[in-house]
Amino acid sequence: MNYNFPFLALVGQEKMKTALILAVLNPALGGVLIRGEKGTAKSTAVRALADLLPYQTVIEGCAYGCDPAARDRWCDECRERHPEGEPPTLKRRIPLVELPIGATEDRLLGSLNLERAMIKGESVFEPGLLAAANRGLLYVDEVNLLDDFLVDVILDAAAMGRNFVEREGMSVTHPALFTLVGTMNPEEGELRPQLLDRFGLCVEVKGLADSRERMEVIGQRLSFEKDPQAFAGLWAEKEKNLGLRIEKAAGRLMEARIDEASLEKAVDICLKLGVDGHRGDLTIIKTALTLSAWEDRPVDEEMIVTAAELSLPHRMRRKPFQDVDFNVKDRIMGSAGQD
Repeated sequence: MNYNFPFLALVGQEKMKTALILAVLNPALGGVLIRGEKGTAKSTAVRALADLLPYQTVIEGCAYGCDPAARDRWCDECRERHPEGEPPTLKRRIPLVELPIGATEDRLLGSLNLERAMIKGESVFEPGLLAAANRGLLYVDEVNLLDDFLVDVILDAAAMGRNFVEREGMSVTHPALFTLVGTMNPEEGELRPQLLDRFGLCVEVKGLADSRERMEVIGQRLSFEKDPQAFAGLWAEKEKNLGLRIEKAAGRLMEARIDEASLEKAVDICLKLGVDGHRGDLTIIKTALTLSAWEDRPVDEEMIVTAAELSLPHRMRRKPFQDVDFNVKDRIMGSAGQD
């Protein structure tokens, strides 16, 4: 059995861990983009998060893992096979689908099953990676090196929760509700601003500057490599508790509320920081509501500021060749001091 490095064993990088948890809690946020230099545990964190998430119930035999309790979001095949009554179900781990750098459009979207088309003359859709990621996580490493068209398709599907495919006279639509996680090293090139803006949250990770933390990282990693099973066992109970906390927070999400003062604060921050459009305001509010569910307390000004730190770095105006500014909190406090 292969073991991934435990999520809670990661040293530091608290903002990245928070962003990942919030993105999983609320797929409507639009996923998270993690920017940082190589060797900062970006991929490790994503795989570790998937391991601690609770099992989910799916309709047996469904290629898309439809939720038996959400009939309105079933695929066409499930509607046809189970027009009435309770469909057979099974439990599975929440899927983590990793998109290879060299992935083709057909591999991502799905394609016509050529063997059945040629031998039997049947037009049968072969689901792609977006289908496999439904109700799970879609992880795109080095997303800045992916073809812009494919990034557009992924972001469209993430926003709509469905995938639309036109192939050889065949038209197919299927559920594709997933949490999108992209990672990138800015030294290897940037995403276009239009694509950056489509990611809900954005965080930066850097190598740890504290010598004691760096020594802890080395010690943890060496212990894991020596005996992955034993190391994972040391964290198993805490990881299980974190998974249960995520599950409970997801159940509270629909009950989260935000007051007029917090709405006004979110809008005021976007205006003062020169954020174009309204996606930034909406994402701050959605993120604050998700934080409220996660922390099990009402939305307050602190949550709005934290939400802005996660929602705005990639949305603030920049001059050509200027780096993304992650000092959102400092700029908010600076703006407040000028009032």
